[in-house]
Amino acid sequence: MYMWRERSKEEKHEDVVNTGLLPLDVVEGFKIRPGFFRMYGACVASNGVSFTINSHGATRCTLLLFKPQAPKPYARIPFPDSYRIGDTYSMLVFDIKPDEFEYAFSFDGPYEPAKGLLFNEENVLLDPYSRAVTGQRKWGEKPEGGKDFEYRARVVKSSFDWGNIKQLEQPFEDLVIYETHVRGYTKDKSSGVSAPGTFAGLKDKIPYLKDLGINAVELMPIFEFDEMESARVVDGVQLYNYWGYNTVSFFAPNTSYAFNEEHNHEGDELKSLIKALKENGIEVILDVVFNHTAEGNEMGPCFSFKGIDNNVYYMLTPDAHYYNFSGCGNVMNCNHPVVRSFIIDCLRHWAIEYRVDGFRFDLASILGRDQNGAPMANPPILESLAFDPVLGKMKLIAEAWDAGGLYQVGSFPSWNRWAEWNGRYRDDMRSFLKGDDGMAGNAITRITGSRDLYSPESRGHKASVNFLTCHDGFTLYDLYSYNEKHNEKNGWNNTDGDNNGHSWNCGAEGETDDPNVNGLRRRLIKNAFAALLCSRGPAMFFAGDEFCNTQFGNNNAYCQDNIISWLDWSRLEEFKEIHDFVRHMIQFRKEHPILRKMTKPSSCQFPEISVHNGTPFNASTDYKTKLIGIMYAGRNEEDTEDDIVFYCMNAYWEPLVMQLPVLPNGKHWHVDTNTNAEYFDGEDFTAKTELLGVNTIRVPARTTIILVAE
Repeated sequence: MYMWRERSKEEKHEDVVNTGLLPLDVVEGFKIRPGFFRMYGACVASNGVSFTINSHGATRCTLLLFKPQAPKPYARIPFPDSYRIGDTYSMLVFDIKPDEFEYAFSFDGPYEPAKGLLFNEENVLLDPYSRAVTGQRKWGEKPEGGKDFEYRARVVKSSFDWGNIKQLEQPFEDLVIYETHVRGYTKDKSSGVSAPGTFAGLKDKIPYLKDLGINAVELMPIFEFDEMESARVVDGVQLYNYWGYNTVSFFAPNTSYAFNEEHNHEGDELKSLIKALKENGIEVILDVVFNHTAEGNEMGPCFSFKGIDNNVYYMLTPDAHYYNFSGCGNVMNCNHPVVRSFIIDCLRHWAIEYRVDGFRFDLASILGRDQNGAPMANPPILESLAFDPVLGKMKLIAEAWDAGGLYQVGSFPSWNRWAEWNGRYRDDMRSFLKGDDGMAGNAITRITGSRDLYSPESRGHKASVNFLTCHDGFTLYDLYSYNEKHNEKNGWNNTDGDNNGHSWNCGAEGETDDPNVNGLRRRLIKNAFAALLCSRGPAMFFAGDEFCNTQFGNNNAYCQDNIISWLDWSRLEEFKEIHDFVRHMIQFRKEHPILRKMTKPSSCQFPEISVHNGTPFNASTDYKTKLIGIMYAGRNEEDTEDDIVFYCMNAYWEPLVMQLPVLPNGKHWHVDTNTNAEYFDGEDFTAKTELLGVNTIRVPARTTIILVAE
């Protein structure tokens, strides 16, 4: 009979495998026995450490043990042949203490580059399952030991107390996602935090995030990457791989993002951040990069996958060169069974050990290609992730394109589990909001849920992640301050970055003292947020847009570890009106579920969504249409009263007249928002809106007016 009891706090923190096993062999002076074959990486046992790794093509594997920061290993322990089952090597080494060594592997086997085989016993190879990478602790410094790209792993003892924290499981369509870079968010002294540029610094900003109203943060890459990879100096300024879209280790957090030393407890500060966010009702989504690695192409280093199984982990051409659909030198062979298992293990690790709520997949279309680079109808990796039991409640978000020309917005294989960054929403809405001809019909379609791309009957209102800005491209302030990109400081003669950003400088390139230009820019920024937060589906915006952060026209700031990429928090006071307007619109969205999703039908028989372009129920558009009106109507689950919201946008440079539908049951239209007026919390904008009759308003040039039925 089994008697259940609650484990003590100490037992819950037990992070070792209690074995009672005895050594079977002695190799190079170390007592060993076969390890835990089903537990990849380094696993601490009560009397030693188990090391497990696999390679399809190797003929021999050796464990390398280093004293901390030592240039050469103090021990080389070959795995006996009997410690290999199939392609997996596993060995338990007795009487070694996790805090006294670093480890790596070497593999011997055929070296035949023409066949994609790169085995070389001299290579020091990082464990793909390493929970911490040494030599990366201090931002902007070469790895410890002075060698480029020689990475080693450290054993991590996991004893973090999560308490009763669980996944928040907020409905996808309710999310307002805040994309940010951990370092850049608080690195500038204007942030006022005690630990700038770190997980702890971001944690200090949680009260700000909660007050703003967002309910999800999407963290740009926090897997271990080497910011010194491709580091260079341009015009006296040190440039780095700042964004981090070049993964070194997929199971390890970036140690330079931790404020405190976490020797053998790497990840605790990140876990503390995640726990605090979730305690405040904010979900955590990680931006993950499985489309390529930091090993690059034929000219790149060999520090992990290349030396373990180059022709398994990477897509190779018939002559064994690297496909480059990522634009970064190589492409991971994601649908190979070995790589597929690795990716699933990785995501499970972050779901279990770090309690994250979802993942955004960079250049996700690569995950849908076969080993020859051809798109697949039903990619095994995407299907596996969609139905994995551990990941069953995870938000899965695809950047549904890649650098090889594959564009799958609206057609990404989903199994009704995957959402997509809606690039069509970004492009169409940017064009309409700045007044381009012929875009009104597209704008209406995008605002009302992109039904041409995502059928609400089969996909609900969660498939389209709507956004106007993200890390890649102009900030929202720059979108209305620059006609052209200004990436000269990146050192590529302004040839990098997007050339078609649909931006408009409002009459002056960059900063200006012209009050008319600055007033127009502020109005357009408010128009953008009003449209985004009145659109069906989850909304996302880039951190700092809510207070007009600028990158000075740089739309590809991937290498700028300075004020170009850091948030300038002094602008929060300068653009307080914009910040308060964004906070208001987020709250308005929360108060009106009909904006986000279908609710119960309205009692007045108004359609769920109807279009009123100038006159009631006029859904027609032509090339010159600039005035659109969208009415949402329904009832919330707990309400008997109808919830009716009217969104009106004039993208023309002159005022236009909007006739509103006649409301039933003695209700009248109340103006909630008018972007042509300054926003002050709690102000009634009805008096600032020109009424031409009971149900007719004049909409000023380039202005959004939002009304509700009362």
